[in-house]
Amino acid sequence: MYYDALKTFITLAEVKNFTKTAELLHISQPSVSLHIKNLEKEFQTKLFQRSPKYLKITPTGEVLYDRAKQMVSIYEQTRQDILELHHSIKGELKIGASFTIGEYILPAVLFDLHKQYPKLELQVVIGNTDEIVQSVRLYQVDIGLIEGQTNDRELSVHSFMKDELFIVSSPSHPLALQRNVSIADLQNQEWITRENGSGTREYLNHVIRSNGLKAKSILSISSNQGIKETIIKGMGLSLLSQSVIEREVEYGELSIIRVKDHSFTRTFSYVYSPVMRNKQNVEVFLKSLNGSLPAAAKTTPSGKIDS
Repeated sequence: MYYDALKTFITLAEVKNFTKTAELLHISQPSVSLHIKNLEKEFQTKLFQRSPKYLKITPTGEVLYDRAKQMVSIYEQTRQDILELHHSIKGELKIGASFTIGEYILPAVLFDLHKQYPKLELQVVIGNTDEIVQSVRLYQVDIGLIEGQTNDRELSVHSFMKDELFIVSSPSHPLALQRNVSIADLQNQEWITRENGSGTREYLNHVIRSNGLKAKSILSISSNQGIKETIIKGMGLSLLSQSVIEREVEYGELSIIRVKDHSFTRTFSYVYSPVMRNKQNVEVFLKSLNGSLPAAAKTTPSGKIDS
């Protein structure tokens, strides 16, 4: 088993320095060189281009890097699964979550999970939907929670919650002062939204396309809080999840613009690699996720909204 060599290779590929790799792994620099040499012999290829000034991974090294991440992760999962045969929920659980879920939905789930399983070490990575799907695919996280869509055939995708979104503005925006707002009133408006790759951005693009709207301008900000602060200052409109805007609406900092005969809903989903499904820590997380959600927000396993 080339576990130590693969760990060394992954670290070297990421930090691109033999000395730093040795320090991070608490081994000697000759050991780092030997691990890389053994892997190059095993795969009959050069994994790095070396010079006195730089260290660059080769194309075949890039192939091994992705696979090595998966192999090391599966090895560690197997070790964890064997420990879990003692019926003790402990060890690590790595959760990936897109921004809306990670910042506004997940904290309550983590609170309940930690209270029930205090020995479980929780790690949370927050990114946009595309980034979380990639993290799941590379086994960098055990399970991902996303607000967008994925067509990745290597992953299992299940909806778990419905989410309502609202168009918001500052209280002084002309549409906020208008009594009846139609979809036509959204023509040629300025929009503040998330970056490409975000589920929220994907949904806004869908709303604009499906209603034949044109945007006067679109400002992208990779932070829900940054979007809200920009809107509060008086700039444009945004389409955000109810959980993101509740506090600001309650305090009168944001106004909801209700569009006649239109509502905006989507579903949140969890994604995992099939190899993760029977991992005990993932199972207890899914139970906690389901138990922490309001009944009205849950979806059935088929993805349909509960009545």
